[in-house]
Amino acid sequence: MNAAAVEITGLVKRFGTVTAVADLDLTMQRGGLLALLGPNGAGKTTTVEICEGFLRPDAGSVRVLGLDPARDGAALRSRIGVMPQGGGAYPGVRAGEMLDLVAACAARPLDPAWLLDVLGLAEVRRTPFKRLSGGQQQRLSLACAIVGRPELVFLDEPTAGMDPQARRLVWELLTGLRDDGVSVLLTTHLMEEAEALAEDVVIVDGGRVVASGAPDTLTAEHAEDAQLRFRARPGLDTELLVAALPEGYLVRESAPGAYRVCGAVDPQVISTVTAWCAQQGVLAEELHVGRRDLEEVFLELTGRELRT
Repeated sequence: MNAAAVEITGLVKRFGTVTAVADLDLTMQRGGLLALLGPNGAGKTTTVEICEGFLRPDAGSVRVLGLDPARDGAALRSRIGVMPQGGGAYPGVRAGEMLDLVAACAARPLDPAWLLDVLGLAEVRRTPFKRLSGGQQQRLSLACAIVGRPELVFLDEPTAGMDPQARRLVWELLTGLRDDGVSVLLTTHLMEEAEALAEDVVIVDGGRVVASGAPDTLTAEHAEDAQLRFRARPGLDTELLVAALPEGYLVRESAPGAYRVCGAVDPQVISTVTAWCAQQGVLAEELHVGRRDLEEVFLELTGRELRT
């Protein structure tokens, strides 16, 4: 038996003159939870759709649960669950009917009524899909992906449109699936979600893997020094603050009013920053010392420009 849930080697996929995936390698062990991250157009969805058997690669090898998705689709389909972004349901179908239909296609399905209850959908089981909120549609799509007891589940933005309570509920469910030995591969734009759930993270850009590893490993590898973060009035002249600090420090306004001081942090540096802010007539709030988080690593690797 192949030890890997997903094993990709040298994957290439082109659409006309555009290369969506370029020589991509990825391995995901069984029973793990892997987050595939990347900006828009990085090749995430194309890679996942090839693994699901919806697209054929132009080059490279893809094995999912030891099978070739393009050749062995029929054998693979009963062993995986797929949650596409946007649901993909017929607008008029009722929530309970939709889940019952999917469950009827599985050999050993979970109890649909139990699953609706766990996901907070029992009260809307007779509601048409089109009348569900965005978060409810997402939760129903997740239910459809896991009701057949898959060995491996692919989730595309599983908590998009959900409120914090629903998001936490889904996180608990996904953690339970992993603990039960189900392999989970998810794509998400929420770095907090990836850090909270994933044992392994793969960051792709331009169709290639640019970093991979456990979230803690990635943040440690890409953090040259500790950082001091604080909030203050937007638009401060950060060059003046750099001039007040010892040589070699960098100061960036990563978002309006959110500042980062990069370099070794000691009491003198903190005192310098707060004193400088006082000279500018502003209060430095939410001071925090620590290494960069996964979002900062992601932006460092993939750039900060807006993608379409």
